[in-house]
Amino acid sequence: MIDAHQHFWRIGENDCRWPTADLTAIYRDFNPVDLEPLTKAAGITGSVLVQSQESDADTDFLLRLANESDLVKAVVGWVDLKSITAVPRIRNLAQHPKMRGLRPMLQSLPEDSWILSPDIEIAIAEMQQCNLSLDALVHVRHLQYLRIFARRHPKLAIVIDHAAKPAIAAKGFESWAKAIAALAELPQVYCKLSGLLTEASMEQGVDHLRPYIVHLYHLFGAERLMWGSDWPVLNLAPNHGNYDEWLTLAKQILPVASATELDEIFGTTAKNFYRF
Repeated sequence: MIDAHQHFWRIGENDCRWPTADLTAIYRDFNPVDLEPLTKAAGITGSVLVQSQESDADTDFLLRLANESDLVKAVVGWVDLKSITAVPRIRNLAQHPKMRGLRPMLQSLPEDSWILSPDIEIAIAEMQQCNLSLDALVHVRHLQYLRIFARRHPKLAIVIDHAAKPAIAAKGFESWAKAIAALAELPQVYCKLSGLLTEASMEQGVDHLRPYIVHLYHLFGAERLMWGSDWPVLNLAPNHGNYDEWLTLAKQILPVASATELDEIFGTTAKNFYRF
């Protein structure tokens, strides 16, 4: 099995500015030695390591960790896609054997339509030339723009992180369901079954998560849906914030028809998307 989304950081190093001290559950260093016992106990044999800082230093740090870790099979880094140095930076990163994708942190940018900026088109072209995919860290409000972007770039593999963070606590199913369905129509767009627990409230449990997970399964199918822990951010979840518990919960809720589909969602889809 593959964990398609996890993070490492060291507080105060490698331009690490998040998490902040108020997030006590995750305000400490997280390294491979912290994750490996959890993945071993859960039967996870590989992971996709994803950036958490808007920083070249953070991406370089992740690639160094990947060199030292057999668990990490792929790295998703960050590049300033508007920078005049974006193209050579992308070209250089792509030479690393575990570099597989880039993630602009769209959720925190001031313009919801940032992904449509003509200033990033040269960098996007270089990503495709270097066979790198795009992780889309977005909220529901960004999906309309992401769909336009995806239609412009039908050969660019895109995965929606955390299912676009639906407002589960605010019972925002309908608007989310419609917006993500429009993107699921595009065959190069995938989705991560991750990050949902941190969007729910303390009072919400399995029954509240079920319609979101079932909807994702029916939209993307096992061949375009991949499970991720979002560890250690998972530790912020008010319920079921244990690594193995989230894995078990996702398996129980998914209305899969066969063992093959389970293998895809919990392994093969991530391997195919990230090419390892």
